[in-house]
Amino acid sequence: MEWTSYADAWLGRAIYEHGLGLLLLVAFVSSIAQFRALLSSTGLLPIPAYLKATKFWARPSIFGARYSDAIFLTVAWIGAGLAALTATGLTARLPWWAHTAVWAAMWLLYLSIVNVGQRWYGFMWEMIICEATFVGIFVGPASTTPSTLVVWMLIWLLIRIELGAGLIKLRGDSCWRDLTCLDFHHETQPMPGPLSWHFHHLPKPLHRMETAANHVVQLVVPFLLTAPQPVRTWAALAIALTQAWLVLSGNFAWVNFLTIVLALSLVDASVFGVSAPSMTAPDPAAQGVVIAVAAVVLVLSWWPLRNLLSKRQRMNARYNPLLICSSYGAFGSIGRVRREVVIEGTADRSLSASSQWLEYEFYGKPGDVRRRPPQVAPYHLRLGWMLWFAALSPAYRIGWFERLLARLLHGDPALLRMVRVNPFPDGPPAYVRVRLYDYRFTTRAERRQSGAWWHRDLVGTVNDPRRLREPPVRT
Repeated sequence: MEWTSYADAWLGRAIYEHGLGLLLLVAFVSSIAQFRALLSSTGLLPIPAYLKATKFWARPSIFGARYSDAIFLTVAWIGAGLAALTATGLTARLPWWAHTAVWAAMWLLYLSIVNVGQRWYGFMWEMIICEATFVGIFVGPASTTPSTLVVWMLIWLLIRIELGAGLIKLRGDSCWRDLTCLDFHHETQPMPGPLSWHFHHLPKPLHRMETAANHVVQLVVPFLLTAPQPVRTWAALAIALTQAWLVLSGNFAWVNFLTIVLALSLVDASVFGVSAPSMTAPDPAAQGVVIAVAAVVLVLSWWPLRNLLSKRQRMNARYNPLLICSSYGAFGSIGRVRREVVIEGTADRSLSASSQWLEYEFYGKPGDVRRRPPQVAPYHLRLGWMLWFAALSPAYRIGWFERLLARLLHGDPALLRMVRVNPFPDGPPAYVRVRLYDYRFTTRAERRQSGAWWHRDLVGTVNDPRRLREPPVRT
């Protein structure tokens, strides 16, 4: 391995291009599918209002020059098309300047969406995919030898993801230090998956082993990524295996899949006895650009490095509007109780004790206790994710939750497409209300007896019954 080129990184680069291209396709498609209800001019958090209230350089976006709902969808569809070409490997066959242009376009297009996405795009996987796509600009096409400097950019990104997550746990909730967090996490995580019930009911000693193994992988293994081969490859495979375990245990959008792609991008083909194909040296201009970018990344790395070393570590922090060299982390604290907001409606025009209230059910959320949690990831259900936060604190409901209730009373078609069960298919309800429930997984005995995956208890009322253009009605 030379300081400018690294021929045996060709396999990792191929995995990177195909894998990240596929995840970008998922990201763009999810933006298209959920745009009308969440961000359009009539959405829960309209982009036009946000653009008026935000300075361009604080959240740079191509929409700052001109915005319309049609322009947003055009941007997202172009991004999806370029991501599909990249996932199939067509982008990797282009000359270096065209390859660079495609990756730069995908980065700019998705960064523009994230920077106007507000709460819906405020999570770590959006930041990571932007940074990973930025690095993709410089990976080079399949015909040229991969750059050692780009490999080190990927190593640094993966270290920040893993080490940041490990340190925030040790500095956060005490259950990570006494190895008891997984007694609760599989049940209280934002969006459980089909196997989460089974993970929750694993023996407690196995939960302790899971937690301890997680600490080793996140706090020790990242340093091995800086070691020579084959140690780096085995460290990367250990990280990928741990992330695959997380994929099975819950739905976390594409963050686990993306971390797997980043880890496998560091695999050295020669470790498995696979020879590098014939490649040419990168264009001198391309090499110069990579060196310049690596120098910029080195300077920008001061802020995330300082954060990693700080006792007041921030879990997910951006230090520049381009989302380069951010800090990452996850689940610094773990909930012990799962709370859910449940929205109900009634067709009765006059409320009484006998009024029939029917529940809306949202994709990815516990509702019907007999419904098994679905597999969603790597797709990201943004509304369902935010509804989990809405149950934690009123602060998470500011700006969008009241609009959500109003849209249900209007029978907004765009929003109703994001509802799994609409109990009012023939017209909107007269009133809606919001109630708070404690959910927990059923025990094995309860599951055998009732067939239910969940048990729930009513905690109280979040919003009293209300109808359009009138203040809340108290009953």
